[in-house]
Amino acid sequence: MKGGELIAQFLVQEKIPYVFGICGHGNVGLLDELYAVRDEVKLISPRHEQTAAHMADAYFRIKHEPVATLTSCGPGSANIVMGIANALADSSAILALTANVPTQQFNRGPFQEINRHFAADFPSVLKPVVKRSFQPTRVDMLPLTLRQAIELAVSGRPGPVQVDIPFNVFQEEAEVELEPSARFKTRKRSGADPADIEQALTMLGAAARPVLFIGHGVTLAEAAPELTQLAERLNIPVISSPNGMGCLPMGHPLSLGFIGRNGTFPANQAGRHADLVIAVGARFDDRSSSSWIPGYSWNFPACKLIHVDIDVNEVGRNYVPDLGLTADAGSFLRQMLGAAQTLGGAVPARKDWLAEIEGWRQEWERFVAPNFELRTSPLRPEQVVADIRAVLPDDAIISLDSGVHHNWFMQFWEARMPQTMLNAWGFSGMGFGVSGILGAKLAAPDRPCVAICGDGGFTMTPHVLCTAVEYDIPCIWVVWNNFAWGAIRDIQYGMFGGREIGTAFYQGENREPYNPDFAALARACGVHGVTVTRSEDFKGALEHAIALGKPALIDVHVDAEVRPPATGTWQLPPTPFTEPAFGGPLLKS
Repeated sequence: MKGGELIAQFLVQEKIPYVFGICGHGNVGLLDELYAVRDEVKLISPRHEQTAAHMADAYFRIKHEPVATLTSCGPGSANIVMGIANALADSSAILALTANVPTQQFNRGPFQEINRHFAADFPSVLKPVVKRSFQPTRVDMLPLTLRQAIELAVSGRPGPVQVDIPFNVFQEEAEVELEPSARFKTRKRSGADPADIEQALTMLGAAARPVLFIGHGVTLAEAAPELTQLAERLNIPVISSPNGMGCLPMGHPLSLGFIGRNGTFPANQAGRHADLVIAVGARFDDRSSSSWIPGYSWNFPACKLIHVDIDVNEVGRNYVPDLGLTADAGSFLRQMLGAAQTLGGAVPARKDWLAEIEGWRQEWERFVAPNFELRTSPLRPEQVVADIRAVLPDDAIISLDSGVHHNWFMQFWEARMPQTMLNAWGFSGMGFGVSGILGAKLAAPDRPCVAICGDGGFTMTPHVLCTAVEYDIPCIWVVWNNFAWGAIRDIQYGMFGGREIGTAFYQGENREPYNPDFAALARACGVHGVTVTRSEDFKGALEHAIALGKPALIDVHVDAEVRPPATGTWQLPPTPFTEPAFGGPLLKS
C-alpha cells in the first residue's frame, strides 16, 4: 500500500468518522486517498485550520471519541497551534495529522521547511501543546506510529497527539499491513489503593463540613451517575468547575455551582468554611481558587484535602493534600460508593452544615433575583442567560469562548446534564466557542447547539458561517455584542484608574461605538441573521432560530456597564486584588 492509503484505511478501521482539515500541497497525497473512503470518513474543510482544531476538540467533548485534523506543511499546520493548545489544556483527544516536506529535501530549505535547528522540525513547534509528536519517515513506520498515537491520545488524561508525515510517505509504497485495531482498548481506568479508599472514608467520617469539588475528570470518566449517587448517599454538597458542570444537575439541592471570583456565593462560602474538601478530577487553577489567596475560596491547610486525579502532575500542584490519589475519577467514585454502601447505616444528616449552606443560598438568591426581572435596552446580561436557559431543552449544547459573557455563564448557567456546557477553560482560546459548536453539532446532530460568543471573539473566526452553510450544519450563534473586549476593559477600569485604551470598539473622532452589522454579515453568508436590541424580542428570536433547523445568528446588544458580581477574587501580581462585591473572605483569628 501507499502510505496515504494505509492512513485512510487506519481511519476507517478505527471508526474515525471525520477529518477536519484544509488542503495544501503538502497533504494533497492524503486527500486523494480520502476520496476513496469518502463514504466512511467525511472530510470537512473549514476556512481556517484553527477552526478545524476547535471542531475536533468539541467533537471529542461530546462523543469522547477522537477525530482527526489534517493540515499542510508550514503555515497550515502552524495555524492549529492555538486550537491544539486549547485541547491539551482541557484534555481533549485529537489525532493531528500534519504534513511536511519530502524526506529527499530535508535540510535543503525547500518551500515551508523549518530547519534552523533540525531538519523538517515542525514537531518542535507543536511539542509544548501535544502529548507526543511522531514523525514517521518511511511507510513501514506508519502502522506502529498510528496505533501508538491513537492509544496515547485517549489513554490516561486525554489529549492531542501529532503525527507529522513527509509528503513522500503519502505516495511511496511498502508491503505493510495495519496493526490490529486499537479501538480505545487501552484507555486506562486506574483505581485507587483500597487502603486509600478506607482512609478517605475515615477522614470523611470525621468531617462535619465536607464538600466535593469536581472537574472535567468526572465528565471525561462519564461518572455523573456515580457522583450523584455518592453525593446523595453521603449527603455531601458539590462544587463544580465549568467543565464539570451538569455532572450533578445544577438544580439539585446539593449542587452549589462554580467557585472563585465569578462563582456563586454559596460555593465560595462552602469552600471557605469546609473542614474537608474531596477534589475529584479538578485542578486548583487561579480562577477556581481566588488566585490561591487563603480564605477567599478555599482555606487550606486549615481545611483537610483529599485530591484525586488521573494525572499525577496535578495532584498537589497548588495545595498539598492530606491524601493524594492518582486514579481515574470514575473508578474512585465507584470505589467510594461501593465502600460506603458496604458500611451500611443511615444517610448522614449533616443538618447544621446543609442548613448553613441553604442560608447562604437564600442570601444569594435575594441579592441576584431582582436583576433577572429587569427588562432593558440594551439587554441586561442576566436576561440573556435566563432566556437561553428557558428556551433550550436540557440536552442542548452551548459553547463559550473566553470573555465577560463567559463570566456570566459560569456564575448563573444551570447545566442539567454533563457534556452540555463546553468551555475554553485552561488555555481560554477565543474562537473555541465560535468554531467548536460546528464539531459539537456533528457529534450530536439531533440536539440544539448554540454558541454564545463575544463580539470580539466572533470577529476572530467569522468564517464559521461559510462552513455551516457549505456542510449544512445548523448551529446557532448568539453574539454578545457590547462593543468591547469587555472582560479586559473591566480589568483596565478596575486596576488602572478607569483609563481605557485598546479595549473598546470605536470609530471616528467622536469615538462612536462600532461593530459590523453581524446579522447582515450572516445573511451575506446564507445564514439566517437578526439583531435584537429590545429585551422582549430575544426569547422569541432564539425560539425561531431553533425551529428553522438551519444555521442562524442572533446579534444581541448587551449592556456593557453591568458586571458580574464577584463573590471571590482574582489577582494578577503585583497589582492588588479586589474584595468581593458580595460576601467576603473567611475571617482569620
